[in-house]
Amino acid sequence: MSVPTSPRYSQPGHPPATITEFEGVRSLHLGTSWVQGAMRLSRPDAIELEYVQMMMMWMLFVQQPRRIVQLGLGSAALTKFCYQRFPQARVTAAELNPNVIAICRDHFGLPPDDARLDVREMDALDFVMDPANHGTVDVLQVDLYDEEARGPVLDTPEFYQACADCLAPDGVMTANVFGDFINYDKNLQAMEQAFDAVVWLPEVHDANIVVIGFKQSPELDFALLYERAADIKRRYNLPAKNWVNGLKEWMRDHLA
Repeated sequence: MSVPTSPRYSQPGHPPATITEFEGVRSLHLGTSWVQGAMRLSRPDAIELEYVQMMMMWMLFVQQPRRIVQLGLGSAALTKFCYQRFPQARVTAAELNPNVIAICRDHFGLPPDDARLDVREMDALDFVMDPANHGTVDVLQVDLYDEEARGPVLDTPEFYQACADCLAPDGVMTANVFGDFINYDKNLQAMEQAFDAVVWLPEVHDANIVVIGFKQSPELDFALLYERAADIKRRYNLPAKNWVNGLKEWMRDHLA
C-alpha cells in the first residue's frame, strides 16, 4: 500500500520522500522502489532491517558513548534507537534532504530536537570536514544512500579521513557499503588508509556490507565479545552473537 505524498515531503531540489506499507512494515523511498529504511508498525522503536541492526555492532566495543553521530538519516531507525537507549549520549544526525527529515518526523516516530537530539539539514561532508567536530565523536554511523542506491554518496579517501578525524581516540565508525560490486574495494581501500583497523561482516540484505573502522586497533578477546553479545541480546534484543561470529570469520579469512 502506498501512502499519499504531501508537499512537505517533496520540496524541490531533492528527491521526494514517499512511503509504502506491506504486512505491517512501513518503508521509506526516495522517488524510486529502493527501500531506504523500514519500521515495523507494531514495534516502531525497534530496528527492523538486519543490516541496520548490524550498524550497531560498535556496541561490542564502546560501552558508554557520549556522542553518537549518524550521517544519512534513512528512516531514522538508528537515530531513534540511539536516542532512546543511550540516555547519557548526545545524538546528532546530518541529513541533506529536508523531505527525509519531514517524513521521519511525521511517519517514522523521529522525536523533536531537544538538549540531546540534534537533527541537522546539512551535507555529511560538511559535517565531517568541520574542525569543530574533530575529536568529539565516540560513534559515527555512516549510511549514505542516494535515490538510486548504486553506492555510497561519499566514498573518497578524503571523506573517510575526515570521518576518522571526527572520532575520539577510542572512537568507532560503522558504515554500510552497498550497490555495484566495484564500490566495495573502492570504499574499503579508502577506509583502510584512514583507520587503524577495518573489518567487515558477511553480506546481508540486498548486497549491504557493514564495515567497522577503529581509530585505534582494538584487542579482540572473543570470550569477552561473546559475553558482551549476550548482554546486548538481553538488554537490547539485537542479534549481537551473529556480529561476533562474523568478526571471527573475518579474522579467520583475512589473518590466516
